[in-house]
Formats: sequence, structure tokens, C-alpha cells
Amino acid sequence: MSTARAERLVNLVLALLATRQYLTAERIRGIVPGYADAATEDAFFRMFERDKTELRELGIPLETGRNSGFDPVEGYRIARRDYELGEIDLAPDEAAAVALAVRLWDSPELTGQAQAALVKLRAAGVEVDQHAQPVVEPRVRTEPAFSPLLAAVQAGRPVKFEYRRSDSPERKLRTVEPWGVISWKARWYVVGHDRDRRATRCFRLSRISGEVRAFGKPGEVRRPENVNLLEYVAGAVDPAPSPTTPALLWVADRRAAGVRRRAKPVDRMTVDGIDGDVMEIELLYPESAADWIAGHAPDVLVLEPDVLAKAVRGRLEAIAHGIGAGR
Repeated sequence: MSTARAERLVNLVLALLATRQYLTAERIRGIVPGYADAATEDAFFRMFERDKTELRELGIPLETGRNSGFDPVEGYRIARRDYELGEIDLAPDEAAAVALAVRLWDSPELTGQAQAALVKLRAAGVEVDQHAQPVVEPRVRTEPAFSPLLAAVQAGRPVKFEYRRSDSPERKLRTVEPWGVISWKARWYVVGHDRDRRATRCFRLSRISGEVRAFGKPGEVRRPENVNLLEYVAGAVDPAPSPTTPALLWVADRRAAGVRRRAKPVDRMTVDGIDGDVMEIELLYPESAADWIAGHAPDVLVLEPDVLAKAVRGRLEAIAHGIGAGR
């Protein structure tokens, strides 16, 4: 999807969410940025029909109707009751991750887009509180090479930059056809075709030195179909997958939602008169998982392996003794 079309769809959703009335197509054409670019009325209606189809395919519920019996044509709106998410039960670590994601971007381009969205919301009469302080306020800065590389990806132009490998202080000039900029394990990478090596490569942005120079005509670079950039970066950075430890847990009904999201139910079991699910889970770091599982006691019980069950039991006993000593 082009940047212009994506921005137009966002503007359309904002407009239809911000009104309780049904907006006619002509009214939408006048207030939603992007539709004024249509050369003719027929071109606008074709554009609008494509956008409606796109929103419905994305799962955004468009309502059609008339504001009164005297309206000659139907209009459109998005009902908040259908659009907004219901209550989401997040574990403490998941809530922290969401807060981090919300505060992630700290680049001029993305900050500008966020400010533009706030302006549109205010213009639509939606109250926006900029002074409310979130619980978590980190700043994850993008690298200096981020903006020019993202612009080159969007324009479809090749780039040149100096790059330093992790095992050498020497800087070498690279010529790359960029396909995308990807974040993996808190680091940024650009993936594309390395013209010098005639192969697909990924480059860590923090190792790019100096200016990123785009050249060539827009649209010269095309990303190949069926290429998963995230999988490529993951395979290049972590070629050998970490071994996992399987575990079998009992989880009480309607409890420990954070554990349930990571595990798979395989059976049912009653423990001390409480019904629950027997669940399989793969653990990357069993030692750390013992702390995590102990934090869900008594709603989670380790059935297998025995070494993990003992580790969790040891942590719970240490907590109990600590409480007893404090008294």
C-alpha cells in the first residue's frame, strides 16, 4: 500500500469515528484529506469504493444509514461500540511492553505524524489530554540512518553508505537496494540486495557511518514477493535457535492469563477441588521461568519437569520464610 493511500485511510477512519451522524460520500470528499486529489467525480467514487473495501477487509465495521427520513442518500460512520476493543487482561510484564511500544518512536518524521493525528482529533471535537503522564516513559531512539533509509525504501531507490562489521574496525562502502527497515531485539536493521556481493544482506543501522546517500530513479528498487524480512533478520542475527525446555503446567480456570497466552491446553485436571487445564509450554530460560511461574501461585502448578517444580517450590518457600521472619 502506498504512503498516500495509507494516510487517506487513516484520515477516513478518524473522520468516521469522530462523528455520530452518517456522512455522505460528498461530505467525506470535502473533509477527508486525500480525496480532493481525484480529478473527476467518477475517479473519487472509484477511490472511495476501494477504500471502503479495504477497511472492511481490515475488520473495521462501516455502518450505512440516513440521519433522517428526509435524507436523499445514505451516509457512513464507524460505531465506537463495534470498533473499540473490549477489556484486555494483561500480565504486568505485558502491560509494560505495551507501554514501551506506545512510547517507542522518537524520530521527527513519526513524531510529526503523531502530532498531525492529534490535530485531526481536536478538529473533530475529540478531547486529547497531552498532560497525562504514562506509568512508563522510556525513549527508544532510532539511529541517524533510519530516516534516509526509510525514505529510500518508500521511494524505491538504491543507497550507498559506509559500514563497519562487528569483527573489524575497517569501514567499507556498500551499495544496497533496500527492501525494508526492521527492528529485531531492540536493534534496527536494513534488509536488501547487496550489489557488491550480489546477494541478500542485512545491515545493522548502528554500524552505518556517515551519510546514507540515495541515488537512481524512484521505483528502481522493487522488493521481491514472498520475502519475510523479519525472518531473514532473525536467521542472520541468531542463526542457531535456542533450545527450549518443555514443561507441563496445571492452570486454574480463568486465572493466569499471561501463562495461558503462552501455553497450549492438552487436558483437564482438578487440584484441591479447583478445576483447571493441563497445559504444555516451551521455556527458553527455565531458571527465569521459575520466578515467573512462582509469581502466579497458587493458580499455576508445575507438573513436569521435576527440576522446575522444585525450583518453583524453593522460591515459594523462601518467600514464606521471609514473611515469617518479618513477623
